[in-house]
Amino acid sequence: MVSPRKYEYTDVEIVSFDNAREMRGYTRTPRAMYVGAPGKHGYLRLGFELDGDGKSILRDLDRRAPLIVQQELYFDEELPGMPCVYILSSGGPNVDGDRYRQIITLKKDSMAFVSTGAATKLARMQDNYSGLRQTIELDEGAYLEYLPEPIIPCANTRFISETDMRVHPSATVFYSEIFMGGRKYYGDGELFDYDILSVCTQGERPGGERLFREKFIISPKTFPIRDIGVMHGFDIFANVLVMTPKENIGPIYDATEPFYDADNRLAAGITHLPNDAGLLFKVLGMETGPVKRVVREFCSKVRTQVKGRPLPQEFPWR
Repeated sequence: MVSPRKYEYTDVEIVSFDNAREMRGYTRTPRAMYVGAPGKHGYLRLGFELDGDGKSILRDLDRRAPLIVQQELYFDEELPGMPCVYILSSGGPNVDGDRYRQIITLKKDSMAFVSTGAATKLARMQDNYSGLRQTIELDEGAYLEYLPEPIIPCANTRFISETDMRVHPSATVFYSEIFMGGRKYYGDGELFDYDILSVCTQGERPGGERLFREKFIISPKTFPIRDIGVMHGFDIFANVLVMTPKENIGPIYDATEPFYDADNRLAAGITHLPNDAGLLFKVLGMETGPVKRVVREFCSKVRTQVKGRPLPQEFPWR
């Protein structure tokens, strides 16, 4: 018999990035609700594992408002045994002083798809910043697809995230992020009018062996974002990291053609992560639809290599 999920509501430490150099100018106490106030200190822990019948299930769940997770669904026709989970927020956009902590674990041979119910909107900020710390852990043979909806930074936004991925050499994680330049169609447009976007992702083995670390800091008001080699004429940037067994890297790389489509203003490139950890895939575009399509096509290549099944068609309303 499957044991019930665990709802533990533990006392969780508030994450802080005040020591990050890029955030040192944005540490004033918010004039509205303080850092760590109820509804501003989100916590989420998702734990997937196999049940007695070998089915992947969401066994472990602990959350704190404003983060919400609906019951897992099994709608993927290509992998009907894979639980699909959407992370929601009851608090609207991220605002001054919001802090979030997310932990996703997959035990041996389990699999999961995780996304968000809508785009993550980063509201205007006056005093502080919004921060997210994530830990993703995959045991032997586990498989995770993490494809959240885009992040939309409004004017004067400050956002920082750190993601640690601890992945067994036999496991696979597809981790994607899509960053819009801002509210493109708001008034006269609000592209690249935010203050700071700081994103760090690092991968390691369960024993602590470090494999790679990627960090980029975008500060459009300090460094020109429209330069060649940065965003130039593009408005949207997708960053995808794939950690997978060494034998999968070559076939996925060979099946993925980099391209530059001048007519549709869309481009993509791929490279290897250090230490045979996996692959790094990047997409530039003008609208979210085409960028998401390219990311999903790449995910389909990864899934086909790892699981022998492609990604199904996206729902029309997504």
